[in-house]
Amino acid sequence: FLPLMKIDGRFWLTKEGQSFLGAGRIELLERIDKTGSINAAAKEMKMSYKAAWERINGMNALADQPLIDRLTGGRGGGGTKLTPYARELIATFQRFNELHRQFIDRFAEAGHDPERLARILSRTFLTTSARNQLPATLLSIEEQGLNGLLTLSLTGSHTIQSIITLKSIRNMGLTIGCDLYAIIKSSDVTIVTVPPKSDEAMNALKGTIVRVESQDETDEITFALDLFTELIALMNHKDTAQLSEGMNAYTLISPKHIIIGL
Repeated sequence: FLPLMKIDGRFWLTKEGQSFLGAGRIELLERIDKTGSINAAAKEMKMSYKAAWERINGMNALADQPLIDRLTGGRGGGGTKLTPYARELIATFQRFNELHRQFIDRFAEAGHDPERLARILSRTFLTTSARNQLPATLLSIEEQGLNGLLTLSLTGSHTIQSIITLKSIRNMGLTIGCDLYAIIKSSDVTIVTVPPKSDEAMNALKGTIVRVESQDETDEITFALDLFTELIALMNHKDTAQLSEGMNAYTLISPKHIIIGL
C-alpha cells in the first residue's frame, strides 16, 4: 500500500518506431520561434547548441516537411524561423497533450485504489452536447414513488442530488458506490450572489466565479466549486449584472436537470 502513489504519464509522438515529438522538443521549437535563433533558444533551455541542433536534425529526419528555415543577411544578420508545417505540428501536439492530460486526470480519480481504477476504465467515454460532465460516486438511492433521489459525491468535497426514474436506475444497474457522471446542460446552471433560502428541491453549491465572457445577450460563466471541479453556466446578460470574476457566489441546479451517465 503506497499512500503517496500518484498516477502520471508522459506524452510522446513517435514515427517509424522512433521518438518524434515530446514536451522538450516542442519547447525548443517554441523558443526558436520566439527568439529567431537556435543558439538563443538553446541558452534559454540551458543546453548546448550541439544538443539543440541534434534534436532539430532528429525531428527533421522524421518529419514530412522541414521544420525550420535558415535566414541569411538582412538588417538582423540572419537567423532561424519555423516553417508553417512546424507550427501546425506544435498545435497538433499541444491538443493531443491536453487530451492525454485529461485522460491521466481521469485515472487520478482512483487515487491509490486499483479496483476503482478498473471501474473507471470500464466506463463508456461520453460524447454529449452538455458542457458539464462531472465524475461522481453514488452515495445513496432514496425511492420516491416512480422516481429515485440519488445523492452523488463529486471529486473534492461537494455532494449533489439527482432525480431520475426507478426504471432508469434498474436499467443502468446503479448501485451504491458505483462511479458515474453527473451531466448538466450549461443553460440549467444558475449563478447567484446571495445564499438561497433552504430548499430541499434545489442543489445550492458555494464556489468562486473564475471567468465571465459576454457575447450578444448571453454570458458564459466559469464557476469553480473547488480545485477539482468547474461548472459552466450560460445566463442572460441582464441576470449577471452583479457577477464579476473572483467573486464568491452560489450555483443553483435542479435535481431534475442532472442526467446520469456511465
